[in-house]
Amino acid sequence: MKHLIPLSVLLTGTLALNAQQVTKYTTTEKAPWAISKVSLASKAEGTLVATVEGNEKGTTFRAWGTTFNELDWDAFNLLSRDDQDEVMRNLFAKDGDLHFTHGRVSMNANDYARSWYQCDDVVGDLGLKHFNIERDKRNIIPLARAAQKYCPQLQLFMSPWSPPAWMKINQDYCVLSSPYNTQPKEKDYLLYDGGPVDPDEMKLMGERNGVFPRRLATQDYFIQDPRYLQSYANMFCRFIDLYAEQGLPITKVMYQNEAYSYTPYPGCAWTAEGTLRFNNEYLAPTLRKQHPEVELWIGTFNTNRLDYVQKIIDDKTLQANIKGIATQWECRENLPKLKARYPQLRLMQSESECGNGSMDWKAGEHTFFLLSDNLGNGCDEYYNWNFILADKGESTWGWTQNALIQVDSKTRQKRYTAEYYAYKHFCQFVVPGTETIAYAGRDYSKTPVVVFCNGQQIIVTVGNFTDTDARLSVKVKGKYLNVAASPHSFNTYVIK
Repeated sequence: MKHLIPLSVLLTGTLALNAQQVTKYTTTEKAPWAISKVSLASKAEGTLVATVEGNEKGTTFRAWGTTFNELDWDAFNLLSRDDQDEVMRNLFAKDGDLHFTHGRVSMNANDYARSWYQCDDVVGDLGLKHFNIERDKRNIIPLARAAQKYCPQLQLFMSPWSPPAWMKINQDYCVLSSPYNTQPKEKDYLLYDGGPVDPDEMKLMGERNGVFPRRLATQDYFIQDPRYLQSYANMFCRFIDLYAEQGLPITKVMYQNEAYSYTPYPGCAWTAEGTLRFNNEYLAPTLRKQHPEVELWIGTFNTNRLDYVQKIIDDKTLQANIKGIATQWECRENLPKLKARYPQLRLMQSESECGNGSMDWKAGEHTFFLLSDNLGNGCDEYYNWNFILADKGESTWGWTQNALIQVDSKTRQKRYTAEYYAYKHFCQFVVPGTETIAYAGRDYSKTPVVVFCNGQQIIVTVGNFTDTDARLSVKVKGKYLNVAASPHSFNTYVIK
């Protein structure tokens, strides 16, 4: 076994460590959030996976967030008022469990809307006379305000899933046809400019191994007309204005959610050339003029085709225009190389994977690994997807997904899922300003370990996804934290 080399730039100052104060938090499927005391030892009793002195410098964490969707609002409204307050307090309050301070919204519908809608239904309305957020006012904004009650400083980032259908070459909200939309199958040829479409190209359920996507779109679905491109950039600013009127500040935007998912639900395929054209020539200068306080990020990237991601981000004009890179799904595989290639740009995990509606312990283990791997590889913001869904979390477009809180639509009772506790093991302790100083994860994917430094504390998160006890050791300033993680458990150690 090789030992982890911790992240290496020195902090000013040195952690003062009282070796006697170690609190352990453990969650198993049957016993969530058990608290006990352990001690540091003078020798290692398990595999040494990390060594830290407490004076290392790593990525400084900034924020936890989630997403405000229509189907979350519907599930939320099944609860009693007392349960609604409990949920929002646990997720958003300073004295809650998860400490969310950021939220994500989409302009126009996303795949967890009740149905397709767009903020401007008037074809050819390039002047945006009819642009509005009336549907958001009925569904998204009330949910965000319920969170804002417990987190007055709530900030939002926005990315669209699809432009208005009339701005796209297929004149529809989706990319590909399916039984869940009304696009004629004949229009599917647009994706590859006449080439055939593989029906298995988009596998919405289960694992997606190998190269994703296997083929890249050969043309932009957004109409590449300067009038349309400028109007679309103006839409971003109008959306920011209207949300600000509702007391909800949007502090960052991205041009597109998952440009590499060729979806039966709202989506839009972009080429690298179209991506650079819109961001550099239209969105960036329009934001600078109308909303210089709003950050432009590039993303969200959901492809592991690193060459294509680099083709976009290598552009020097784009680098000057953006604050960071947003990754999700397969692009997580690229994080180490993105961090090394673009050290001046921040990294964000913009959408934790959604699962398949099982909402079971295995889903919690996968999320614990995702939290470990994204934070361990340099992400300084982390966004959950749906935080509350009813039953199996089925979307209008036939996809069942997981949530942190599951609501039984018949009994109207809530259940905190294993994924909620996976988050809690990080969110409770990794607050803004905490530094990620060591990671043993991809070499230990069944027992990932992340080490954080938070002021006068060292925080060690350990997952054990195996059927046997995991005996690992972390050397902390000359002594050893000997981890005895029970099978299928989440663990957090706080060393004061």
